[in-house]
Amino acid sequence: MDGLMTAISTANTSSEMVRSATTTALRVAARNLELYDTGNIAGADEVFAPDVIDHNPPDGAASGIDGMRALIAAVRDGFTDTQHRIVFQQELPGGWVVLHWRMTGTHTGDAFGFAASGNPVDIKGTDIIRVVDGKITEIYHVEELLKLTQQISAGAQSA
Repeated sequence: MDGLMTAISTANTSSEMVRSATTTALRVAARNLELYDTGNIAGADEVFAPDVIDHNPPDGAASGIDGMRALIAAVRDGFTDTQHRIVFQQELPGGWVVLHWRMTGTHTGDAFGFAASGNPVDIKGTDIIRVVDGKITEIYHVEELLKLTQQISAGAQSA
């Protein structure tokens, strides 16, 4: 099946995309986002190659799959009701997938240096992922971190 250059614009949740994906690369890419929604750190072993290369790691982050586990845990511990919706997906040659997504949730725990605020969050991001043999081997990701910081610090009082 060719279909490599077929763009799909959608607003499906990551879980819906995992179930309806037409290729392994698209399914694995959507599964990556689903891990953040479920907080399933163990699921990282199903999705990421052990030596996955994160081209945009947070400062001081572990390399490889341990870094991805830490990111999943940070989102799980900092936010509840997290839901990723895939706004756009595109599969490219060589196992590459581009996902543009929207994440909503509530900031209910310590996250990225901010104590729980109870504030709702709504950000977008883009992932460029390479899938080889059913696992993510490389990932580039950009998130609206300034917007996230503004949302989780809104209403916070300095001591």
